[in-house]
Amino acid sequence: MTTASVNFPANSGARTLGIVAALVGGLLMSLDPIFIRLSGVSGFDTAFLFGLFTAISMPIFIQLRDERGLVKAITDSGWQVVLSGLLMLGSAAGLVLSIKLTSVANTFVILSATPALSALFSWWLLKEITSRATWLAIIAVIFGIAIVVSGSTQSGNWTGDLLALFSVICLSLNQTQLRKYPHVSRMASVGFGGLFLAIVMFFLATPSSYSLNTWLIMAVMGLFTAPFGRVLAQVATRHITAPEVGMILMIETVLAPLWAFGFFNEIPPLASLVGGSIIFMTIALYAASAAKTDMKTDTSAEETVDDN
Repeated sequence: MTTASVNFPANSGARTLGIVAALVGGLLMSLDPIFIRLSGVSGFDTAFLFGLFTAISMPIFIQLRDERGLVKAITDSGWQVVLSGLLMLGSAAGLVLSIKLTSVANTFVILSATPALSALFSWWLLKEITSRATWLAIIAVIFGIAIVVSGSTQSGNWTGDLLALFSVICLSLNQTQLRKYPHVSRMASVGFGGLFLAIVMFFLATPSSYSLNTWLIMAVMGLFTAPFGRVLAQVATRHITAPEVGMILMIETVLAPLWAFGFFNEIPPLASLVGGSIIFMTIALYAASAAKTDMKTDTSAEETVDDN
């Protein structure tokens, strides 16, 4: 099996596809806290159901959508798909348990550290240089994180915050290694993550106590929104760098507290609103700048063709 190099230039069309995939993925994942809160069960039970339904949905969609079929898609992905699944186990478990122990705003603001860690891991493991514009955006996001976290230093939710940090580390490592190995099936990666999560959480969960409402709510999350949000985020790593993916996914940091307010009337602290606004503006400006650069690239390419 050959390993694709990470040092390939993406054309503007592919780069735009990567940005859109990351944006839609972030939108879908921002819905996670809603399902987790509505499930009405403990963090271990929620994680078990999320993993179980993800492990069911991904093999089905691979068989239907991947012309290689399930077995060939997995064997072609190699051992990297198992490693990706283990990292997804860490990120998903940390996310679910964090949301149960701290506020939605705190969890997703800490997740905003993803692009910074992805940039460091990409430089360390892939020798991939992050552009100045991306670093400036990362610095702005970190500044927003600092503002929000400053509002929770006395909340007594350090366990939830630390679990969110653990989730960030696993997520950043996974984005980096998937950037290095573009041949890995993204759906198989998410499927393995769900399988590992279901196996680990089974010993801590109590399935016999679930109501029908819990099964239905988690089925919607585990079969559709959560796994496909993660698949799209991983697909984006084929077209843009891991730090860029992490940066764009931070749109969920802004959306998740809005969903929490709409569904549960959970009002974020003022610090979360200020920090979230900085993060949102940073992502918007970064995406607009990237789109403008892509348009210039396309125009230059067309002019070159015309001249020839």
